Amino acid sequence: MSSSISSPKPVVVIIGAGAFGLSTAYHLLERGYTGVTVLDRAEHLPAVDAASTDMNKVVRSCYGDPEYTRLARQAIEEWRKDMWQNCYHECGVLNLGDAYTEQSFNNDLNDGAKVERLDSPASIRAQFPSDLHNSGRLGTFTSLDISSTSYINHDGGWAEAERAVGLLMEHVKKRGVKVLPNKTVQDLVKDEYGQTKGVRCADGSEYDANVVVLALGSWTAGAFPSLKLTGKCLATGQSIAMIQLTPEEAEEYCKTPVVLDFRTGFYVFPPTHRNVVKFAIHAGGYTYTAPGSTLSTPRTIVSDPESGMWIPRSILKELRVQLRSVYPALAEKPFSGTRMCWYTDSPDGDWVIGRYPGDSGLVLATSGSGHAFKFLPILGKLVADVIEDKLDPKLAARFAVDREMKPPNGERTSVVSQELNINELCGPEDLIPTF
Repeated sequence: MSSSISSPKPVVVIIGAGAFGLSTAYHLLERGYTGVTVLDRAEHLPAVDAASTDMNKVVRSCYGDPEYTRLARQAIEEWRKDMWQNCYHECGVLNLGDAYTEQSFNNDLNDGAKVERLDSPASIRAQFPSDLHNSGRLGTFTSLDISSTSYINHDGGWAEAERAVGLLMEHVKKRGVKVLPNKTVQDLVKDEYGQTKGVRCADGSEYDANVVVLALGSWTAGAFPSLKLTGKCLATGQSIAMIQLTPEEAEEYCKTPVVLDFRTGFYVFPPTHRNVVKFAIHAGGYTYTAPGSTLSTPRTIVSDPESGMWIPRSILKELRVQLRSVYPALAEKPFSGTRMCWYTDSPDGDWVIGRYPGDSGLVLATSGSGHAFKFLPILGKLVADVIEDKLDPKLAARFAVDREMKPPNGERTSVVSQELNINELCGPEDLIPTF
């Protein structure tokens, strides 16, 4: 009788305990890996300043690209499972139209999503609780060009981002993954052939590995300048604001859909369980080049405790204008806070998931480009496929580190980032509306 002995699974060190890193750890566990370690710079996890640990994120399959629609539909099926303990809220996503939403509608429809085309302001307003439009607390939506596509996708909504990341982290830890905070990786350790074989941390500790996965989000390019990732991974800050409602006010808005206006990039959530309404603009965002540096790096509450949460005054004003078009009454309330949420963008908007050219021991899993978190349940499957050389060739070419960058995918109203001027950041006095 012949017998075969399966090869041992590689030892994997993942740098970064965010969406890419933890999802990768989870999917490696699912494939029988036992030697997985996750290292993160943050003193406490989940990191308070990571994009993946924002209070909430949109979960949608509304993409002008059929591949992302297909993957997002898979992710939504996973979000519905018990593992996520109801941190996914399927309230529907209202997509307000332009040419991009026409493509999104067709892709959603072709993939079996429960969608409904909306061809008038009245049909759009009908997606909200009647008490809101009867009381004048809902926008008219008359500025929409009804020749463009607007639609509701009932198979979508939002997830409690910080809680979801925390759930996934505890899940992988219970199954044997070492998740170590306060581990800033300074160097990639190479063998005599120049292949990565481990990492060295700032505290002097070293971790050997067959494969090192860089999943540092917006810190990727700045943490490893020798990799020359400029043009592949750009750290950009996205401007977010919040309003604290009373329990009574939150009750009035709790049955609303996520609203996403592709004409302006503005989006707004229903209230959270803490009665907070969050809203933002999906656009090119801001870079920040610290003195003495040539790379954009995140400027957060950790690096700048006094002003790391503040956003530019001009964006704060624009957020109020856009909020007024959806919820006029809320736009007259004081904002309770702001946050600069740091993404990693690629020029074409596609993820960077693949081996670093010429180094079989180094894998990049980054450049979420503002649309990674919603794929949290399945994102790591793609990275695990790269590690095992199983990724579909078309996807491998699309996400390759050294691919030729295509034009932007059209999802954002602007992909041109501006340099952040810290002298123009808002302060507490700017949160109060002026009439």
